[in-house]
Amino acid sequence: MRLTTRGRYAVTAMVDLALNANDGRVSLAEIAERHGLSQSYLEQLFAALRRGGLVDGTRGPGGGYRLGRTGATISVADVIDAVDESVDATRCGGKRNCQGEHGCLTHDLWEELSRQIRQYLSSVNLEEVVKKTHLANDAKIMRKWTKQPTVQPEPSAA
Repeated sequence: MRLTTRGRYAVTAMVDLALNANDGRVSLAEIAERHGLSQSYLEQLFAALRRGGLVDGTRGPGGGYRLGRTGATISVADVIDAVDESVDATRCGGKRNCQGEHGCLTHDLWEELSRQIRQYLSSVNLEEVVKKTHLANDAKIMRKWTKQPTVQPEPSAA
């Protein structure tokens, strides 16, 4: 099972919007630059996210996007669904026709994995991802700060 670029980019862009929610609208050019993504691809994704009610966009000077709802009410699964992404771990797309007319020997295992992944992604909202991002960045800053070499005074020539 693999989440495609479409789903990953959509989640990344939505977390970026949630992270910058207090700064007003965010342009797709800014998101594209910050994350090394294609702006034209983001435009396609944001059309789907807008149709799903997850973002609100304004054109023109000072325009850009913002979350359509609070980050606490948008799950990662909502984002993935809005861009028509699937997190199905079965080979057959859940149709039970992996082996012609029958499911494969391990179909139920992969189907349960898909359910577990779906349940997890539904339980995580954008606000939680932002909080974890802040904690991770704070930890990086602390590690960097605590590992700064101490400067030893040079012996004076007396």
